[in-house]
Amino acid sequence: MDKEECIKETKAHIAEVAKLLQKIATQLLHRARMHDDTKLKEPELPLFMEYTPKLKEQVFGSDEYNESLKGLKVALDHHYNEYPHHPEHFGEAGIKGMSLVDLIEMICDWKASSMRTKDGDIVKSINGYSQKRFKFSDELKQIFLNTVQRELMEDGVCSSCKGDGKPHDTVHDVDKIYQEEEDE
Repeated sequence: MDKEECIKETKAHIAEVAKLLQKIATQLLHRARMHDDTKLKEPELPLFMEYTPKLKEQVFGSDEYNESLKGLKVALDHHYNEYPHHPEHFGEAGIKGMSLVDLIEMICDWKASSMRTKDGDIVKSINGYSQKRFKFSDELKQIFLNTVQRELMEDGVCSSCKGDGKPHDTVHDVDKIYQEEEDE
């Protein structure tokens, strides 16, 4: 293969990758516009009106929190049936039935939801409650943690960072951070 042929072939590959990435980006933009629309109407709205204020005051994953989820069962069952960014949408397959696009929306949803609850912490959720609840592997857990830390940091500052708080792109050993907190 000569130089011109190599460049031509490489440019064709780059264009194909760009086309596929645009397809995924379009899917994500559609989901951003439609995310959780069913919470704005029957049968979900009345139950979310009742339970959202309660959930804001509860610790994520606590017994009290789980009791509130039971009260939301009718709304949640409807909601999970409508949206593939919830593992429950896939029944027994759970998270294994999801696509990468589903997982991206899910981790963004988890991050935003963690910001709405008392003592919400997406990293602790991934490391504990969510991994146990949805039975995902340690490898997928690490991918979620990497995504939160690299892509979803607030204002470029890692919420788990105990350093100077300046923006950075370092991936922390999250398990080590929380082990240190438990030891204190």
